[in-house]
Amino acid sequence: MAIKNYTTKIGVNKTVGEIESILASHGAQKILKEYYGDGSIQSISFIVDVQEQQIPFRLPIDLNAWIALINRAVDERKLPQRFRDDSVQSARVGWRVIKDWIDAQLALVETKTVKIEQVFLPYVVTKMGKTLYEQISEQGFNNLQLSEGEEQVK
Repeated sequence: MAIKNYTTKIGVNKTVGEIESILASHGAQKILKEYYGDGSIQSISFIVDVQEQQIPFRLPIDLNAWIALINRAVDERKLPQRFRDDSVQSARVGWRVIKDWIDAQLALVETKTVKIEQVFLPYVVTKMGKTLYEQISEQGFNNLQLSEGEEQVK
């Protein structure tokens, strides 16, 4: 299967602007971009009012993971050689996929079958400054295990 959006020519700034517009139209406030040392966008953070509280979220991109993914696809001859080690194209592709994912998640929110805080829960920024996923992951997912006496899903 080919990588979604691998041929995109849409620049990161345009895609991130589209993400900001999508988030703002769904109630996001105080949208912020964080940058790597080279000036490329590392994450988008935003705040949403949930039950009279402002809840912060951070959506990161792991550019090295996108480069590795595209390089594997090149090695497997699923993508042309010109995409190898292309960090600019990898960032374009990664942010475009993130935009599509956000758009799909917020389409579910529009149906009222889920809430915005539900779909973005792993990306809630905790008081420790980490996302909820990062915090739970560092604890080895220990808090997610069933207690004694609870039945496991079969």
